Amino acid sequence: MAHKTEALFRDDAYLRTADAAVAAVNDRGGIILDRTIFYATSGGQPGDTGYLERADGSRIAIAATITGETKDEIIHVPAPQQPALAVDDKVKLAIDWERRHLLMRMHAACHLLTVVCPFPITGAAVSEDDSRVDFDIPDASFTREEVTASLMDLVRADHQIFTRLISDEELAANPGLVKSKNVRPPVGTGRIRLVCIGENGAVDSQPCGGTHVKSTGEIGEIHIGKIEKKGRENRRFRIRFGPMPAA
Repeated sequence: MAHKTEALFRDDAYLRTADAAVAAVNDRGGIILDRTIFYATSGGQPGDTGYLERADGSRIAIAATITGETKDEIIHVPAPQQPALAVDDKVKLAIDWERRHLLMRMHAACHLLTVVCPFPITGAAVSEDDSRVDFDIPDASFTREEVTASLMDLVRADHQIFTRLISDEELAANPGLVKSKNVRPPVGTGRIRLVCIGENGAVDSQPCGGTHVKSTGEIGEIHIGKIEKKGRENRRFRIRFGPMPAA
């Protein structure tokens, strides 16, 4: 039977610690809590790492966070040779905040890239220092310099980033909100989470379950490191932190 974990990060991505209770431990040692601040691998964003602290002060290092039988079942994967936990044990949660914040900045940067390049998305992957977004683009007219300049204009504008919920019916009435060419957001719950940028989402609004910073200014300096051709109409844009290196 799948368990449902309350995903605290969906309402507040800036939570670094929290208290929780163990709901289950699966046959592979994966820990399922009643609530968590650990983001589980999904949508191109890797899961959080960190630790759980028991009442006696001992810690269980968490090497990965994944989903279980459903998206609502979040499994914390311990590193090898960690202390065991039992159902109903109380623990204090702590994520690797430095890593998470890099991922939040990068994920937000990927959203900005979909504004600068308004083409169907065919793939994406977020990492701490080199992320990518793949687009179905029929020509190669974009340059690294032009895209970087447009991205930095959006960063410097310091637009607000926020989330809101819409219904399945609202999503169906606004199909342009979905930018992915092949992947559709899950429906049936009546609640679709939109990540919005700018006043009233004027810069961008798209379904996303990931974690992001509160404003585009918090992303910091970014640049396009490379544009790669991946097939006849597929272009891969790589985003990196910092200024564009001199040619």
